[in-house]
Amino acid sequence: MNKIRTGDEVVVLTGKDSGRRGSVLRRVDAERVVVEGVNRVKKHVRPNPMKGEVGGIVEKEMPIHVSNVALFNPATQKGDRVGVKTLEDGRKVRVFKSNGELVDA
Repeated sequence: MNKIRTGDEVVVLTGKDSGRRGSVLRRVDAERVVVEGVNRVKKHVRPNPMKGEVGGIVEKEMPIHVSNVALFNPATQKGDRVGVKTLEDGRKVRVFKSNGELVDA
């Protein structure tokens, strides 16, 4: 079970964007995620008339390691660690480590 999923609100813990909040746009692989507005780089793109692309400098988000982000806890207004708990009916749910509340209802 992934502790950080697409659409989650996360806080960046380390790096040049430390403290910044954003939502997870997509998971690149098991260890990397792309967060909205975080780790932006400028990429030089060549024009491609066959695809209708114009050249220039494009800003885009690059992946960040999952260990450098923490799930945002709205109750404490901070980043929080996530654990997995099994309910009585056998479902596995994510919970915040600090207060034990469910992440998704």
